[in-house]
Amino acid sequence: MRAIGGLWRWRHNPLRRTSDLIEAWVALVALLLILAVAPVIGSLVGGIARDALQQSVRDQRTARHLVTATVVRKLDRSPLDTDPETSSARDLRSRVIADWTAPDGSGHHGAALAELKSPNPGDHFKIWTDLHGQIVARPLDSTTATTHAVLAGFGAAMLTAGAVEGGRRLIVWRMVRRRYARWDQAWDRAGPDWGRTGTGS
Repeated sequence: MRAIGGLWRWRHNPLRRTSDLIEAWVALVALLLILAVAPVIGSLVGGIARDALQQSVRDQRTARHLVTATVVRKLDRSPLDTDPETSSARDLRSRVIADWTAPDGSGHHGAALAELKSPNPGDHFKIWTDLHGQIVARPLDSTTATTHAVLAGFGAAMLTAGAVEGGRRLIVWRMVRRRYARWDQAWDRAGPDWGRTGTGS
């Protein structure tokens, strides 16, 4: 921001170097790109992600079905889970052997996670299955899909802004290196007698 403010001050400053002016223009262009391009890219990516995720929501709603299962017997607890997020979710569920009927009418028998604190034989609970009765994860809901799309758009905007800022820093770094190289050349031309001009040595 100092460099952008310097554009105005350096217009007629006799100490202004060309590289100072270029650096200020690069900063101004980078700022305009961040303010104009990053939101557009974020919006485009968010829109594409939203469309794809909403289509996935529709596909999952047609392919996954909520059916009622009946507890046959409770299973022993699963081995300890070291992941605190999944283990806390499993604390609310019980592993059981259950019977259920698939949407295509076929009967199934197997292990399932029941959202029952203390399941007893004959208790009913809901599970998600595909058309053929295989247990599947719960379908993605529209709100979660929208949240993921917003996060994708925000992430794309931030990545764009970071890339522009990284490009600006790279350009400035190269300019500073070139400036130091010119200073080294100027010192080399001055030779070992710099500061002793006219002493006759």
